[in-house]
Amino acid sequence: MNPTNDSPWPTGISAITLFVEDLEETKRFYLEVFGLPLAFEDDNSAVFDFGNTLINLLRTPAAHALISPAPVGEPNVGSRLQLTLPVDDVDAMCATLSARGVTLLNGPIDRPWGIRTASFRDPGGHIWEIAK
Repeated sequence: MNPTNDSPWPTGISAITLFVEDLEETKRFYLEVFGLPLAFEDDNSAVFDFGNTLINLLRTPAAHALISPAPVGEPNVGSRLQLTLPVDDVDAMCATLSARGVTLLNGPIDRPWGIRTASFRDPGGHIWEIAK
């Protein structure tokens, strides 16, 4: 099935909500590492605008009401997603991340599928990849 202009399916993702145990620590990480201003903030969430997609950091207790009856996963059970940001120079961005106190999980590395990547984790346990 090929989507067409008449398709009822959306053509992009407007927001991704990440569940976090420590909202203040994770918010500070996003402010310092990504250098983006807050788009919205309340007692349970902090929202950052990544261009065409909002990243909503939501305190885990509030997440239960959002997705119930589905359970909220524990933070240390292993990653089930990776968020990728395009960059012009992976090595230069790794140096910038290091200067901001970020520890890389891996990379920079040339992947067999033709891109150069590096990955790191935010305080909520979510994996971010930078790629060129």
